[in-house]
Amino acid sequence: MATIRFKALEDAVNRKPLFHQKPSNRISEFYGQNVFSAKAMREYLTDEAMEIVTDAMENGTRIDRKIADQVASAMKEWAISRGATHYTHWFQPLTGSTAEKHDSFAKPASDGTAIEKFEGTMLIQQEPDASSFPSGGIRNTFEARGYTLWDPSSPAFVLGNTLCIPTIFISYTGFSLDYKMPLLKALTAVDSAATSVCQYFDKNVKKVHATLGWEQEYFLVDRALYEARPDLALTGRALFGHNPAKGQQLDDHYFGIIPRRAMEFMKHFETECHILGIPVTTRHNEVAPNQFEVAPMFEETNLANDHNLLLMDILERVGREHNFKVLLHEKPFEGLNGSGKHNNWALATDTGVNLLKPGKNPKSNLQFLTFFINTLKAVHVHADILRAAIATAGNDHRLGANEAPPAIMSAFIGTQLSGLLSAIEKNVKAGTMTPEDKTELKLEIGRIPQILLDNTDRNRTSPFAFTGNKFEFRAVGSSANCASSMVVLNTIVANQLNEFKKAVDKRIKSGIKKDEAILKELQKLIKESKSIIFEGDGYSDDWVKEAKKRGLSNFRTTPEALAVWKKKEVHELFESLNVLSAPEIESRLEVALEDYVLRRQIEARVCGDIAQNHIIPTAINYQNRLITNVKGMYEVFPTTTAKKASSMQSELILKISDHMNGIKENVDKLLEQRRKVDSLGSLEKRAKMYADVLKPLTDVIREHSDSLEMLIDDELWPMPKLRELLFTR
Repeated sequence: MATIRFKALEDAVNRKPLFHQKPSNRISEFYGQNVFSAKAMREYLTDEAMEIVTDAMENGTRIDRKIADQVASAMKEWAISRGATHYTHWFQPLTGSTAEKHDSFAKPASDGTAIEKFEGTMLIQQEPDASSFPSGGIRNTFEARGYTLWDPSSPAFVLGNTLCIPTIFISYTGFSLDYKMPLLKALTAVDSAATSVCQYFDKNVKKVHATLGWEQEYFLVDRALYEARPDLALTGRALFGHNPAKGQQLDDHYFGIIPRRAMEFMKHFETECHILGIPVTTRHNEVAPNQFEVAPMFEETNLANDHNLLLMDILERVGREHNFKVLLHEKPFEGLNGSGKHNNWALATDTGVNLLKPGKNPKSNLQFLTFFINTLKAVHVHADILRAAIATAGNDHRLGANEAPPAIMSAFIGTQLSGLLSAIEKNVKAGTMTPEDKTELKLEIGRIPQILLDNTDRNRTSPFAFTGNKFEFRAVGSSANCASSMVVLNTIVANQLNEFKKAVDKRIKSGIKKDEAILKELQKLIKESKSIIFEGDGYSDDWVKEAKKRGLSNFRTTPEALAVWKKKEVHELFESLNVLSAPEIESRLEVALEDYVLRRQIEARVCGDIAQNHIIPTAINYQNRLITNVKGMYEVFPTTTAKKASSMQSELILKISDHMNGIKENVDKLLEQRRKVDSLGSLEKRAKMYADVLKPLTDVIREHSDSLEMLIDDELWPMPKLRELLFTR
């Protein structure tokens, strides 16, 4: 066992060369060199083609066949110059990861030679087999045809020897089968709604971009130790394992010195990211041992999401080079902090203004308040959909575990902004505002510039926190596709901004001046949204009670949270903004439920297998040693002496038997309940049974196993222990 456990230390010293040596200490010299960026396009495209492609990227205009052929040819030549031999449409099916099918540029010629060929039709559209991707019943299994369509707004890139072209993925009948298409539609909706509202303040605004800056948390474990843990390999988390005596209680890992081996890994994957134009800038130790975080500069949301998915792939690829396994599960180790993917979201205009950043005068701050308060209102009305957007089996282990935001959706805005909203609510009186009212409010609004990043406090217990110039959605799971939460957030904000515009226009038509109409409507929204704002400790039991009084939902499990997708008003919301159709919503609900059921099923099967085939045999083996030892004492010593001398062993034998019986009894229950659950026709019922019945059984089995781990000889234990996984450097 020791050979398996520590083989990786030797491997780390003798590892293979990196697949990309660091080109230079100046990141600027190699940043984005494997991206078909604007700079590369200017070099390879004609001015006409460049203008049309730029228009398509910025405004979604169509590219005709002639220009598409030019772009394809230029992209091929550029990709070959970067070492590419193949191309692929890189897409995001509902599996949660990315997918690709590689085709060679080389095409045989009639004279026995070959030529590199890549035409516009190959660039714009491909037809991968869609039959084995989850669709949630939106098409039959035998209807295998699906299309990937080029997304010009996200640049192509070369990874290894393959040109990767970001694409959407749709069915033969036109339904979305991916994450990207709804995200693009949600971004279009929020652009339209936010631009319309911006016209109250600046007629020059023609477009609003939703921006995203994700923070990716992850664990690093030695690959050799990982491969000796079937639970980690098959489920992504340790289903068994007694917590080590030293965990994170000393807070000595958080922001500590990065271990040398981890640092080498980080420098390598950061180089790979920079070559691919991913603007990672921050790295640090997280709270738990062997837990780390990487964060980039914010980008336009669609591109940021593509970059996050690409980063997760790079983490795994580079991890192999360093004999690490990167764990992106939300809760790989019980008793230690889990991992999230904080989504920092804001809205930015084409005039360079962050709409969620306080300005320097009352006018710009009225604009800030408009978008700030409307976002709070959107979260208040649609909190349940936000919860559903981050509901997964993995995230259920993390949310509400006194280390991550609770499952109750609330917003933290800081004491200063809370006071400002309260002043606005109190000062704007019914009817026409007096000059004194207007002066007082303008004075309050004019003070907003004092609220800067460094004096707007943070609240790590809040799932949705304002952090000075953006909202941070902290409840998103580390393995998630950001698009899931970004589709919902941008859709609900777009809907609320549309409602706000209608209400303000109605007030203006009734004779109220524009600024006063805006303030009156903001006052109304503040009153209606107060229950979603919470400044206290989200981990406390008092908050659970208080949230219930406020009428806020507390969906503790994924099956509970996902039920919101069945509501008629939710369907109407997404359909009205052309983000998701009713069949697409229903299909995604089925996919999410099936994913939950299958993951819980795998965990239950792995738990039963390891308990019966690894833990119990090890316990019997050690128990037999103890029995032999006790028998030997009775053979050597008189009965009275032997009984006294072997009392500890005898007590240990009984304890081991009790825990083995506990494991066997609950494994039998687990198997029996699994048969019952798997015979149920309804996915919802199966998901609920796995959450309410089977998961508690696996927890009991773990308790008995972890107790045995502390009783049995360390050399006999069949798997690497958590102290080895977490403290191997």
